[in-house]
Amino acid sequence: MNFALKFAALGLLLPAGAGTVLAQQDYFSNWPAGSSPQEVGRSLAEHFITSPHQSSTIFYGEVGSWYGALTFAQLTSDLDLRSRLIKRFDPLLPGGSETNLIGNRRHVDDEIFGIVPMEIAIQTKDPKYLAYGKQFADRQWENPQPDGLSVETRYWIDDMYMLTILQLEAYRATGDKKYLDRDALEMVSYLDKLQKPNGLFYHAPDVPFFWGRGDGWVAAGMAEMLRALPADHPQRARIMRGYKSMMAALLRYQGKDGMWRQLIDHEEAWPESSSSAMFTFAMITGVKNGWLDPYTYGPAARKAWLAVIGYIDQNGDVTSVCEGTGKQNDLEYYLERKRKTGDYHGQAPILWAASALLR
Repeated sequence: MNFALKFAALGLLLPAGAGTVLAQQDYFSNWPAGSSPQEVGRSLAEHFITSPHQSSTIFYGEVGSWYGALTFAQLTSDLDLRSRLIKRFDPLLPGGSETNLIGNRRHVDDEIFGIVPMEIAIQTKDPKYLAYGKQFADRQWENPQPDGLSVETRYWIDDMYMLTILQLEAYRATGDKKYLDRDALEMVSYLDKLQKPNGLFYHAPDVPFFWGRGDGWVAAGMAEMLRALPADHPQRARIMRGYKSMMAALLRYQGKDGMWRQLIDHEEAWPESSSSAMFTFAMITGVKNGWLDPYTYGPAARKAWLAVIGYIDQNGDVTSVCEGTGKQNDLEYYLERKRKTGDYHGQAPILWAASALLR
C-alpha cells in the first residue's frame, strides 16, 4: 500500500523523507489553505457574535454555539474575542435587558443555558457568572428520583449531551465531585437502556431509526464526559466501553465523502452536517486523548473535518443542517427532513471540533 498517496488523498501533506508510521498529531496538522481549526473556528466564532437569536428563547443550539466560541477563544488566547462573547451575554444576566429570552422550564432543553455563564466563570473566575450558572445545575437535581437520577430524565438520546454537559460544567467550575457523580450515573443509565448491540442509538426507544443528530448528541456527550472522568472513577470503564462501541460503528458507516448520513445506516439519506460535525468532534477527542487507535481513527477524523467544513458557505453559515426533528416511527418522515443553512444546530459542533483540534 502506498501510504503517501493514501494520506495525500486525505489532505495530509507528508514532510520529505517521512516514514509510513506517523505520530497521532500528524493527522491533525499540515492543513490545506483555509481549513485549519484556527481559521475555521475564528470565522464561525466571529459570525456568531453578529448573528441574531434564532428563536423566541435562547435555545440549546445557540447555547452550544456560545460554549464552542468561548472554548475556541480560550484555546487561542483571544481575550478580545472572549470579551465580546461575554458582552453579548451580559444582557441575559439577572436584571438585564434580555432576560425574557431565557427559558424557564424545568427541562433539559432550557436548563442547558447554564453552561454559558459557567464557562465564562471558568475562564474569568468572576463569581457572578458562577452563581448564575450553578443555579441551573442545582435545580436540575433539587428533587431527584429514588434511583438518584434527575427528574428531568426522559431517555431521549439528546439528553446524553443536554443534561450531562450542564452537570459537567458545574464540576469544572466548582471542583465539586457531586456534579461529576450525578453525570456519570445519568450517562450509565442512558447507555444501559438505549445503546443497541451495533453501538448506535435509536432516536427513542419506540422509534427504531438511527437519526444522525440524535446520535451526534450522544457521541459528543460521552467525549466531553470522558475528558473529565478520573481514571479510577467507578463509571469510567462502562462509559468508555459505550463510547468505543459507538466509535467503531461510526467508522463502519462513514461515507466515502467523509460524512455521515441523515439516517446513519441508510446510504440513500443525504449527508448531514450537524451530526457529522458531532461525530468528528467525538472522534478527534478520542484520538487526541489516546482512547482510540490513531492509525485507524486518525485518518477518519481528519477526513471528516475536511469534509464537514466544506459545508460552510461564503457567509460563515453551515449548510445541510437537518431541521428540528421530533420522534416519529416513520422512515419517510426522517428521509424527507428539510435542510437548513446557518442553523445553530450546525454552527455549534464545528466550533467544538475546532476546539478539539486545538486541545
